[in-house]
Amino acid sequence: MAEVYINNKFVGTIDDAPLFIEDFKDQRRKGIIAEEANIYYEEEFSEIYINTSGGRALRPLIIVKEGKPLLTEKQIEQLDAGEITWNDLVRQGVIEYLDASEEENALVAYDDDQLTSQHTHLEITKGAIIGLTTGLVPFGNYNQSSRLIIGSKNQKQAIGFYAANYHIRIDTDTNLLHYPQFPIIKTKIHSVSDYVEHPAGQNMVVAIMSYKGYNMEDGVILNKSSVERGLARSTYFRPVSTELLRYSGGLTDELCIPDKDTKGYRSEKDYIKLEEDGIVHLEAKMGEGDVVIGKTSPPRFLSNLDEYNLSVATRRESSVVLKHGEKGIADFIMMTESEEGNKLLQVRLREERIPEIGDKFTSRHGQKGVTGILIPSADLPFSNSGVIPDLIFTPHGVSSRMTVSHLLELVGAKVGALSGRYVDATLFEGEKEAVLRSELANLGFREDGTELFFDGITGKQMIARIYIGNMYYLRLRHMVANKMQSRARGPIQLLTRQPTEGKAKEGGLRLGEMEKDTFVAHGASLLLKERFNSDRVVLPVCEKSGLMGYYDLKKNNIPVSPVFGDSVDVSNIEMSYAFKLLLDEMRSLGIYTKLNLMNKY
Repeated sequence: MAEVYINNKFVGTIDDAPLFIEDFKDQRRKGIIAEEANIYYEEEFSEIYINTSGGRALRPLIIVKEGKPLLTEKQIEQLDAGEITWNDLVRQGVIEYLDASEEENALVAYDDDQLTSQHTHLEITKGAIIGLTTGLVPFGNYNQSSRLIIGSKNQKQAIGFYAANYHIRIDTDTNLLHYPQFPIIKTKIHSVSDYVEHPAGQNMVVAIMSYKGYNMEDGVILNKSSVERGLARSTYFRPVSTELLRYSGGLTDELCIPDKDTKGYRSEKDYIKLEEDGIVHLEAKMGEGDVVIGKTSPPRFLSNLDEYNLSVATRRESSVVLKHGEKGIADFIMMTESEEGNKLLQVRLREERIPEIGDKFTSRHGQKGVTGILIPSADLPFSNSGVIPDLIFTPHGVSSRMTVSHLLELVGAKVGALSGRYVDATLFEGEKEAVLRSELANLGFREDGTELFFDGITGKQMIARIYIGNMYYLRLRHMVANKMQSRARGPIQLLTRQPTEGKAKEGGLRLGEMEKDTFVAHGASLLLKERFNSDRVVLPVCEKSGLMGYYDLKKNNIPVSPVFGDSVDVSNIEMSYAFKLLLDEMRSLGIYTKLNLMNKY
C-alpha cells in the first residue's frame, strides 16, 4: 500500500503503486491529464508524489518503449515539411515533459546507440544539458566547465546590435556596435535564436604570441590601424530626463530659459545651447556642468499670502545640468507623460567610443582581458602572406585554463574564411578537428594553423612559428571612459569631513590598510602623510584633563579647557576629524576619553 500526495498534501492510499503510476502516465500521454502534471514514486517509503504546482522547471524528452524511441523518421520528415508541429508530438504521446522529481524515476539515454530495455527516455539532443547562451559557445565540449560558464556570462555583457529601432528608443544605459558581424564559427543555437538579427561581435584576425610584454596577465594588444578603420567602434547612449511637477496652489514647473531675476540664475553663457523652449538643440556638444534642460520651479516656502500671487513670487532655477564626468552630443528629444500625468522630458546623449587602453575584450570561451596597448600596423609582426593580426592574444592564457575550444576556433574560422563558409561547432555535434585540419592543408596552409612570421620593426624572420587564425571577439560594456575617476579638492561628507564616495559625487579613491602598507614599504612617508590628511583638524586639548577644549570668542579667541577654564595650559593638537568624532561618540556614552599629551621633540 502506498500513500498518495498531491502538491505535498495527503489525499489517500493506493494498493498497486506501479499500476497506478503506469495508468497516470498513460492518461497524461493521451491528454486526459494535463501535460504539466508530474508523478514521483518513493519506493523506499511507499509514497507517491504528484506535482501540479507552478514554478517547476520542466524539460522535454522522447519517450522510449522496449529500448526503442517512439519518435520515428517519418515524424521527423513531417516536422521538417511543416505537416505536424511540436505540440502534435506532445499530444501524440511521443514527447513528454519531466520535472526534477519525476526524473528520479527515469533513465535517460543521451544517444540512440546507448538505448537498452531499461531506458525510459531519450534526449532530444545531447546539447540539451546547457542553456541558450551557453549553447552559443562554439566547441563547448572541448572546454573546461567553469570557462564555459564564464564564456556564457561574458556574451551577455557584449556590445552589439540590441534593437533595430534604437534611434527612436530612450534606454537607460546602452551601447551600439557600429559594424556587428555574424560569427564564422557558429552553432545550431545561432540559427534557432535568429542571432543574425542581433549580432554582438566581430570576426578578427588573432595571433597567439607574446609581444614586448604588453599582453601579459590576460592583456590584449590591438592593431591601432584596424581601430582607426572602425574595429570594435561603438556608440554609448544615455538619457537625461526631468519631470514637470505640479504643486499646491496651482503652481507648476516651467520649461524655459530662466530670467535674470530667477533665484539661482547662472549666467547667459550657461544657457547659450538652449533653444527658446528651454531644451538643448540637437547635435549640441555637451560637457560637465552644461545646462541640458532649462527649468524654473515655484519658491520652496511661501512665507506670506502676497507670494501666492504669481506675478510677485520669484521663481527658483531648477535646470537639469550634466554631472561630474558626463559628456555627449544631444541626439534625440522625447516629450511624453509620466504615470502621474505630469509632462516628462527626456534628452538622449550619445558618445562615440573608440577602443582605448583599458577597454575590455573577450572571446566566447571565457578568455577575457583588457587592452594593454594599441600599436600601428607598421610595427606589428606580419605573416609570410602579409597578414597583420587585428589582435594579439597571450599564449599563457590557454595552458592553465584549458580552453582548447579557443584554439580550435582559430583553426575552424581560418578554414571558414578561406573556403567562404560557416563552420558548425555545436556542442557534441560540431565538425571534427581532424577534418578541419586536413581542409586547411588542402587550402595551402599548414594543417596545425601556424605560419612564418616577421618582426614589423626589424623585418627579421621570427624563430618560432606563430599560431594565427580568425576568431569572433566581443567588446564588453566595461569601458575605461565610464569608470575613469580622479579628484584633487572637492566635496566632503558632513559627518566625518572625509571626501565623498563614488564617481557621481566627485568622490576620492579610498586608501585602506593594505594601500597604506605599500607606501610604508616604499618609504614614501610624505605621500602617506598627504593621503591621510584629507580630514585634518587642529583642536585645543587641555594638558591637565586631557579633554578637547574650545576657542572663547569673547576673550580674543583664546583656547579654554572645558574643566579648568583658561587657568591651565591648552595645546593645539593636530588629529584626524574621524578620530575627534570617535572621541565625541565615546564621551556621549559617559566614557572619559583622556588624551595624555607628550612632547614630540
